[in-house]
Amino acid sequence: MTGKKLNTRRAAALLALTLVWPLAAPAADLEDVRVWAGPDATRVVFDLNGAAEHNLFMLDNPARVVIDLDQSQRKDGVPASQDGRGAVKRVRSGKRGDNGLRLVLDLAGESRAKSFVLKPQGKYGHRLVVDVEPLNAAPTVASTRSQPSEPVALGYKPIVIAIDAGHGGEDSGARGPSGVLEKDVVLQIGQRLEKLVNNKPGMKAVMVRDGDYYVGLRQRIAKAREAEADLFISIHADAFTDRRVHGSSIYVLSERGASSEHARTLAQRENDSDLIGGVRLDDKDDILASVLIDISQTAALEASFDVGARMLSEMGSINKLHKKSVQQAGFAVLKAPDIPSVLVETAFISNRDEERRLKDPGYQQRMAQQLMRGIEGYFDDYRPRTTVAGGASPRQHTVLRGDTLSQIAQRYRTSMAVIRDFNGLASDSIRVGDVIQIPPT
Repeated sequence: MTGKKLNTRRAAALLALTLVWPLAAPAADLEDVRVWAGPDATRVVFDLNGAAEHNLFMLDNPARVVIDLDQSQRKDGVPASQDGRGAVKRVRSGKRGDNGLRLVLDLAGESRAKSFVLKPQGKYGHRLVVDVEPLNAAPTVASTRSQPSEPVALGYKPIVIAIDAGHGGEDSGARGPSGVLEKDVVLQIGQRLEKLVNNKPGMKAVMVRDGDYYVGLRQRIAKAREAEADLFISIHADAFTDRRVHGSSIYVLSERGASSEHARTLAQRENDSDLIGGVRLDDKDDILASVLIDISQTAALEASFDVGARMLSEMGSINKLHKKSVQQAGFAVLKAPDIPSVLVETAFISNRDEERRLKDPGYQQRMAQQLMRGIEGYFDDYRPRTTVAGGASPRQHTVLRGDTLSQIAQRYRTSMAVIRDFNGLASDSIRVGDVIQIPPT
């Protein structure tokens, strides 16, 4: 037998063995476990050293989530059990068979769970992510606000500003040269802006996230709509590979993004009865529903450009502008069809000088103040004329000699613009004996 024939036979034998014995699945060992608790759900992240297929199922009595990984084990240093947070009481792991790993989430109550895998990105490697959402959560504002059980008094609705601090939890956003994280500084700026808004009579701030946890992009819009927000502000810190790039900028939704959202809203109108400003779309034909969505989107986008330009102008007094006019992009968080929405890039965290400013409390406060000035300027001109069920009755003030509208506003801890709008006044002029209605704050 020649050497050539022998090699051929050996190759055939090896091929036959390959067909009989399938290749083993790649190993993906557990390197770390991280738990992030938010108000609506808890996220558990399993860091793996390779890609892995997994099987997830749920068990009752007691409630728990079970995830099985084949060809996996727990690496040295990773505890077999650790305390959880939020909806997850404890995270456990142990051997499954000869070459498998079983992960168990002990739950605080009845919940639903979903999982997905993430490929390596930035400082993170392969990750298995499990989101746990309790089933006994309280009804949302959206599910209860339109169905009062009995007639109630109408009160004055404050201007609601939804403040969205970008990223959070597992999603740290951009990282500065010295390690400052975008998710941290934008939350700090957002919280400072929250205080300024809440200190303004007639205004109320709603934080989309108020801690270090992740909120889905669509869920951020949903939270703003549930709060009946009059303005949505998403706060971020930009980054670029060239660390010399610097400056602030503001974005609103692009025309392409608006078109895709228009189609999405139209398609799902059967499932959402109040997709645009509380107006029912499920009983409208395609043409009428499309016209209503278009009107709402056009008004929201015009308002977004207006308030965005005011905020950008104010930001220019404390930082150079990367773009001197409002830009447009298809960011998902800007796609609410009925809420004016802007995305603020406060500065480039990738620039060493701007990273230093972003982590400075004084600069954070000044940035929040400039954003607030832009907000105030916009709503001084365009006060929403809305009422809300369940409010208190307005108070009355009879104008006396020497009274001015400014003094009355200060006395009742409100603003001149609020009083003018509530009373339908064309100017700040008032006369002795006039009865001024003071809206409840």
